Amino acid sequence: AFDYRGREFSKKAYEFANNKEGFAMAKAWILSIRDERHMEKIFVGMEPTGHYWINFASWLMNEGITVVTVNPHHVKKSKELDDNLNRKTDRKDPKVIAGLVNEGRYSMPYLPEGLYAELRRLSMLRDQLTEDRIRSMNRLHREMKIYFPEYKDAFGKIDGPFTLEILKKGPFPEDILKLGEDGLRNIWHEAKLRGRGYSKANQIVRYAKGSVGLKDGLDGAREAVRWFAEEAVRLQKKLDEVEETLHQKCKEIPYAVNILEISGIGEDILSGILADMGDITRFDDVKEIQKISGLGLVACSSGKHKGETKISHRGRKRLRYWLFMAAKSAVAHAEEFKILHEYYTTRDENPLKKMQSLIVIACTILRIIYTILRTGAKYDPAKMLKDIKRPQETAAKAA
Repeated sequence: AFDYRGREFSKKAYEFANNKEGFAMAKAWILSIRDERHMEKIFVGMEPTGHYWINFASWLMNEGITVVTVNPHHVKKSKELDDNLNRKTDRKDPKVIAGLVNEGRYSMPYLPEGLYAELRRLSMLRDQLTEDRIRSMNRLHREMKIYFPEYKDAFGKIDGPFTLEILKKGPFPEDILKLGEDGLRNIWHEAKLRGRGYSKANQIVRYAKGSVGLKDGLDGAREAVRWFAEEAVRLQKKLDEVEETLHQKCKEIPYAVNILEISGIGEDILSGILADMGDITRFDDVKEIQKISGLGLVACSSGKHKGETKISHRGRKRLRYWLFMAAKSAVAHAEEFKILHEYYTTRDENPLKKMQSLIVIACTILRIIYTILRTGAKYDPAKMLKDIKRPQETAAKAA
């Protein structure tokens, strides 16, 4: 505990449990120092790493105490200023955080509420399920590369329904040869699959006959492949359910459906952007969102050296990811963004690289989303192209 002049009022770090009783003890400690020193205003600074700070911050705010957060990167960089050591201790870190708060290097935390809290949690669950499914598929690939190296040529799409049914029943050459073409088709028939996959039975058997895969440890590997295949199917089913709920919640936000009129921006991308951006009414300008997404421009120069201007990459990386995906998809599907991308990459003065152009278009899409959600306006491709400043064309007309 410090005052605004940097005088410390506590002799050691105060420890408390992460429960209601612990929170009450911490509040009593804070208020006792305030009353003893005749203070009027309290700031409780926190380093928002992990999830441990969230409950305490929410509880304090409900109790009427101001909570601020400091950037973990700032804590890491400034902890060497006092003792020239980067060591971490339970006493040192709170002092570093308090010092940053005292210097005004803090921000006000945003904890989503209501619909935006639902969107944030569902979006996080979607990311976690996607990561788990990718992990299961990568482990499945490893087993198949050892015991059936030719599996990609034999099966084609490894995560398709036809392939996954075989992997659950008989994934290796020895199993496939026992089943034969008719056995493979029976598995697909029992699973009630329809499509052109039945024609691949002959191809799968042919590759199984010439396989050079390992022969030892088949039983254990077979059980592993079956488990990973079943897990991938289960995770995909749950992922579809979560995405459906996420899309429905997303449409409950006023004017959000207007954004879907932009070709290439579907419900997946829109839900990702809205979940990480949160309530847009808390921003006074779209540049604030651009900054927290890490798309703000920063320059690096010293003396005669003039470095390139780049985006900061500091902020919510998931928001930056979804905005970039929106730009890529819009350039691929929307004619107006194709024109814009071509203009940025081929203009005579200061042409942009393809990646730079996509970043600029991502910021343009962010401004469009901000305007739609703020005003409820309809998306107009012609107006969007007209609003883009083209200094070269303006100069040519003036000449």
